[in-house]
Amino acid sequence: MQAIRNLISDYRFSIPKIYITDIIEIIILAFLIYHVVKWIKNTRAWALVKGLVVIMLFWLVAVIFRLNVVIWIISNTIDVGIIAILIVFQPELRKALEQLGKKNIVRSILIFDDTKDKNEKFSDYTLNEIVRAIFELARNKTGALVVIEEETPLNEFVNTGILVDSIISSELLINIFERNTPLHDGAVILRNNRIVAATCYLPLSDNMQLSKDLGTRHRAGIGISEVSDCLTIIVSEETGKVSIAREGKLIRNVDGDYLRSKLMEAQNKMSDTNRLKFWKGRRGNEREID
Repeated sequence: MQAIRNLISDYRFSIPKIYITDIIEIIILAFLIYHVVKWIKNTRAWALVKGLVVIMLFWLVAVIFRLNVVIWIISNTIDVGIIAILIVFQPELRKALEQLGKKNIVRSILIFDDTKDKNEKFSDYTLNEIVRAIFELARNKTGALVVIEEETPLNEFVNTGILVDSIISSELLINIFERNTPLHDGAVILRNNRIVAATCYLPLSDNMQLSKDLGTRHRAGIGISEVSDCLTIIVSEETGKVSIAREGKLIRNVDGDYLRSKLMEAQNKMSDTNRLKFWKGRRGNEREID
């Protein structure tokens, strides 16, 4: 607390002289900070940034209360941490530099954000169409992998597939996964009320505790749920059973009511309301894998 008192006592309430170069620097820094934050929010690095903020707050507390050991540990690991971040996020950094070279700088200054609200919830019509399509595919034992994007952007996985950008309908989803069609292989990614892309490649889970009877489709559904907060729906081609993957856990053999309840939970989460909804116990067999 003494450090805070010294900081307050040493502070001088005086207005410094502001020159035209200072104003230019402020504009440039604001522009750079805005676009860096915007880029980070469109990648998985956003979760890392939030973790770094927590560490910095912890470091501030350590400085205030003079926790010398904690300060020493943080000070000696920060350099290694920066190098590790550069290595882990090398593909994202490379892509960002490539986009910077293609970007219209003047347009970026005049138009700060021309994208739609990503937190827009999907409609009840979309929810019903998803449920109808999934269980029609299950009835015909047609394999399917549907990923519903929530807060974490999935742009890097969208780019691996074929852009569709169409309103969600059960007929279109069923047609995409129809056997021997150009788009049936891979995953479909949904965002708000639209099908963003099809035939997307997803990371496979490397969890050694997964059942050996799970195929590539289920492992991909679990893998994408491990690296994002998405809701993934899997239809088995062999059995016609419907499963859900979320946060690295697989829930198998779900029915329409349970799938609908999970979609409604995602819908309420995306609508930014503070109402808590408690759902009745799920039907079907449940199997969670940490």
